[in-house]
Amino acid sequence: MLDSTPVAGKAPLHAELGRTLLAGSGKKFDRRSRLFAMNRMFRYLCVAAAAFVCLILFLILFLMLRTGVLTFNHISFADFFFSTDWTPENEQYGGLVFIFGTFALTALTLLIAVPLSLMIAIFLSVFVPPWLKNALRPILDLLVGIPSVVYGYLGLTVLIPLIRTVTGTGMGDGLLAAALVLTIMVLPTVSRISDDAISAVPAKFSDASYALGATRFQTVWKVLLPSAKSGIMYAVILGMARAVGETMAVVMVIGNTPQLADSLLKPTSVLTSNIVMQISNVPFDSTWNYALYLMGFLLLLISLLMIVAVRWLQRRGARIS
Repeated sequence: MLDSTPVAGKAPLHAELGRTLLAGSGKKFDRRSRLFAMNRMFRYLCVAAAAFVCLILFLILFLMLRTGVLTFNHISFADFFFSTDWTPENEQYGGLVFIFGTFALTALTLLIAVPLSLMIAIFLSVFVPPWLKNALRPILDLLVGIPSVVYGYLGLTVLIPLIRTVTGTGMGDGLLAAALVLTIMVLPTVSRISDDAISAVPAKFSDASYALGATRFQTVWKVLLPSAKSGIMYAVILGMARAVGETMAVVMVIGNTPQLADSLLKPTSVLTSNIVMQISNVPFDSTWNYALYLMGFLLLLISLLMIVAVRWLQRRGARIS
């Protein structure tokens, strides 16, 4: 037994032990309090950051919509969305040319880019050995980082003269040139994400297909692509979002003429190129400026709808898996 008899000049042993335990528990309590306070502060900072981002997005949408709807104080809804006459000098603000051009350019880009991207993704995920796959994937990643103005300049100096030579026409700029440039730009994004989606399909699916006597083409077409459908659609929507919002490269090769494109080689314009080409010369408090704001709001709305589609595909893919 411990002797707790007081000794001259010394405290009892149990008193010393009690003070030591109290000091230790006090330090643990202080440490837990600090950790709790830091966790709460971090949580509040995260909530504040998320609220700030939502506020910025709401303010941008509100400003674009509030300014854009002022267009209809001077022209009708039908004049803007269904008229092809864009002559601001004569107070004519028909936006159908740019809306049609945007959707036509996006559709043509996807028509060219999606099959090529899928072939590249299938080649990387199925047909090449691992060492070659590891060498080719970084190249696609590097293509994503090239500035769009570089693609546009190459399209202006190389692609357009080539189109003129091949077709024998005097005008090489238009939807075809812009779609080819955008195809090269979205090709790395769509192919890399599709490659990841196909590679994520469990190997037992393809093994079972081969065991049933299917060829490699049948396995890819009937097993791998349907299994990776959600990821491929995710890649296509991201590529489409970049094609819709691209500006510099499109401005340099599309011609920037407010006329409806009835030919792939006819110069035309889209929402992004029209805003960039005209925004610097527009009086702020004018119908012309309001119409450009309305075009910007349409672009934002299209981008938001694509983001919603991507999130829906992600959740759908998670439920399926």
